[in-house]
Amino acid sequence: MRLALLSAVVLGLACVQPNPPPPVTGPGSEHPAMALGELDFTLKHYPDQQPFKLSSERGHVVLLDVWATWCEPCRDSLPLYMDMQQKFGPQGLKVLALNVDADPAQIPKFLAETKLQLDVLLDPNAEYAENFFKVRVMPTALLIDRKGRVRSVHEGFAEEFFSRYMTEVGDLLNEPAK
Repeated sequence: MRLALLSAVVLGLACVQPNPPPPVTGPGSEHPAMALGELDFTLKHYPDQQPFKLSSERGHVVLLDVWATWCEPCRDSLPLYMDMQQKFGPQGLKVLALNVDADPAQIPKFLAETKLQLDVLLDPNAEYAENFFKVRVMPTALLIDRKGRVRSVHEGFAEEFFSRYMTEVGDLLNEPAK
């Protein structure tokens, strides 16, 4: 609930802010998610409710985007991340869309409107997003390397920064898997 309230306040700023903050990257970064080490969690996959374990994606670069149906910048970012998945998927990119809505009944309408075709994970009431990933702004994208470590965090979204995200993903894909 705290994330929803905080996000609603920040969302107003993110919608009018032409330049989101630069990504949080590198060792000693200020974003708490950067200190998680090898990241793993198990959440439910949408719509089948089957458990999904992040470690099943080891060997892939993962873009984990935390989003909600009420988040307008998410409507802009998620289709671009889907395009990124189509472009870089054969090279080892996996895009996961982590939904934090309290009511997952809103998801089908959002997916239909955006024509989104990504793996969606469920985090009702933002339990993991708030407590584990320390998400402070919606949307937030975490770039996770092939070893399962968070390498950068992007808070908010503006389309003009998408090319930088593409470059970061390309750099991670070019790193050795072992």
